[in-house]
Amino acid sequence: MSMNNQGRPTSIAEGADSAVPQTVTGNRGLQIEEPLIFEQDSAGRCGVDLPEVPAVGSRLGAVKPRGRIGLPGLAEPQVVRHYTRLSQKNYAIDSGLYPLGSCTMKHNPRLNEKMARLPGFADVHPLQPESTVQGALELMAELGRWLATLTGMAAVTLAPAAGAHGEMCGIMAIRSAHDAKGDKGRTKILVPESAHGTNPATAAACGYAVEAIPATEDGRVDLEALKAKLGPDVAGLMLTNPNTCGLFERDIITIAEAVHAAGAYFYCDGANFNAIVGRVRPADLGIDVMHINLHKTFSTPHGGGGPGSGPVVFAESLAPFVPVPYVVQDKDGAFRLVEQAGDGPAFGRMKAFHGQMGMFVRALAYMMSHGADGLRQVANDAVLNANYLLARLQDVMTPSFEGPCMHECLFDDRFLKGTGVTTLDIAKALIDEGFHPMTMYFPLVVHGALLIEPTETESKASLDQFVTALRALAERAKSGDVAYFQGAPRLTPRRRLDETAAARKPVLRWTPAVEPETVAAE
Repeated sequence: MSMNNQGRPTSIAEGADSAVPQTVTGNRGLQIEEPLIFEQDSAGRCGVDLPEVPAVGSRLGAVKPRGRIGLPGLAEPQVVRHYTRLSQKNYAIDSGLYPLGSCTMKHNPRLNEKMARLPGFADVHPLQPESTVQGALELMAELGRWLATLTGMAAVTLAPAAGAHGEMCGIMAIRSAHDAKGDKGRTKILVPESAHGTNPATAAACGYAVEAIPATEDGRVDLEALKAKLGPDVAGLMLTNPNTCGLFERDIITIAEAVHAAGAYFYCDGANFNAIVGRVRPADLGIDVMHINLHKTFSTPHGGGGPGSGPVVFAESLAPFVPVPYVVQDKDGAFRLVEQAGDGPAFGRMKAFHGQMGMFVRALAYMMSHGADGLRQVANDAVLNANYLLARLQDVMTPSFEGPCMHECLFDDRFLKGTGVTTLDIAKALIDEGFHPMTMYFPLVVHGALLIEPTETESKASLDQFVTALRALAERAKSGDVAYFQGAPRLTPRRRLDETAAARKPVLRWTPAVEPETVAAE
């Protein structure tokens, strides 16, 4: 990767394809070539008028300003255009199908956004007196009731800020339960090889050694290998169901019985709950504790560094270990938050305050607008859409496992054998077709994995368009057109980068052509 004369990165293939005309401006039609905001700096330009700063004595002691601090000067139209143009370079679920497997990038209904912006919810402050936020507390209690009912669990906490935070909550509850029994010898957590990467990381962060459980040839947990590793030193099992291969663990009840017989607890990663919501209650499968990603199952916004939410539900076996805060309703009908752990063995609180209110509102709006029957239909359609893709693509791509899948379908790179084309090449070519690529090279148990999750919000028409693009790319790869794939993508603001160089020598900071003066010195 190198830098062009404007200080922006160019790709190894920039300008190499004569079929893509080069323009004087660098623009491609309405796709504007956008400089960095620092490159648009003009000294003295400002989008707002500020009053004169009154003369005050310096509180910086011997440190004196020597020059500008380096913030760019832009007029308001420049700022608006800059960020608007950047947003137009982002692919989003509002733009089209987002087939990332394991991530459940689905439509966020605008009704949810309208509800979250109601003043009583949008303006609530965590330090308000409880008497002034009774509606918000009632909403939290109602959301907890829905989550407990849908999972069959006895207790719930809304506090965790994300799925991985929910995992930590569950494993901390398991540790607290063992400590309460005086069972100090349990030092291991069992984790299947196909688990989300946060599972072993969470177990390790909580002080446990991680023991991997292999998968069978049909992509599920090896039951005999699991039983062989169970013993008095095992604190619990972390298992995802449906699993990361998009398959239901059909031995899950037997697994739960074996785990409990060994005196351990069963943690379920509930990231894929959208595949079974309204159809299966996790408590009935023998699960002791499970986190739920509100963004994956209940449509709250996903990613972007914004607020997340990973509520955790607890069976009777772990209900005494629910962290604070949680909502209770007194006999007079008033709601209040339990803020302090009592004399019992609960481990305290997961974070400051009470969770992400905006996410709670959006999730409950989604639940109530669907109802019980609608949530069941969510699972039906998620599974139907994934199996439709599997059926339409299995003759030109290679499914990793036989039989129907759940909410996502998994392919490997066997269909590319001998073509010189890789999984990465397919993903890059798919960008030119107007689609965000599927999840690549994950789960790690499958070589060259292509994991596709269409979600329940896609229509047959959008799925057919995606299938058409993938089938054409698969057939083109088999025809021997390696150069086409190695040059993709061609229609993006940037061509394919030298990813090895970018990883080894990343450019993490913009450097101006002329370094400004040191802004302060003693």
